[in-house]
Formats: sequence, C-alpha cells, structure tokens
Amino acid sequence: MITKPDKNVVRKKRHQRVRKNLFGTAERPRLNVYRSNKHIYAQLIDDVNNKTLASASTVDKGFDLESTGNIEAAQKVGQLLAVRAQEDGHKTIVFDRGGYLYHGRIKALADAAREAGLEF
Repeated sequence: MITKPDKNVVRKKRHQRVRKNLFGTAERPRLNVYRSNKHIYAQLIDDVNNKTLASASTVDKGFDLESTGNIEAAQKVGQLLAVRAQEDGHKTIVFDRGGYLYHGRIKALADAAREAGLEF
C-alpha cells in the first residue's frame, strides 16, 4: 500500500527549493508568509543581517476582526504590513510565498500589500 506524504512536508521541501534562489536585502527585503488553519503571519526579513524589519499577523493586539483564518483577515494583514514597511522606508520587496500555492489567502495578502503601496 502506497501512502501519500504529509502536505506540510511537501510544502517545506518546496519552500527550501525556492529559498535557494530567493534572497532579501536591506534595500529589498523578503516578504515571508506563513499560514495555519486559524491565523496568517507575514514578515519582512533582511537575510543579509538576519533581521526581521516589520511583521504583521492575525494574533497582533491591534487586529480587530473576529474571524482570523479567512481571506478578509489575510487582506487586513497585507495592508497592515505594507503600512509598517512604508513607515520604515521599504517600498520594494521580494515575495516569498513559503511554499504555499499562490491562491486564496496567500494571493489576498499579496494583492492587499500591492494595493497599499508595496512593489514586488
């Protein structure tokens, strides 16, 4: 009997494969996205200095939506991250989807960040 590999293991392998060529700098940080069933998290990362420059998630204290695991919450996180990034002077970024398909909540977060002023 053949068993299917765990979806998260496959995602992590895909993410490692993509991360070999994806790199964030201080001028153009990497926007990393992680999602769970209940929450979504986004960070701007400078890989040269190993620093997180800005972050936003549905577990932040200022987050005011009741449902945190849907597209509306992902859009709110994308807007919040874009505002925080622009306050720190970051306009252009590299998008790292974290091995997830560019669909649903990941796409909603990216589109909201673009609309709020970030360029990828």
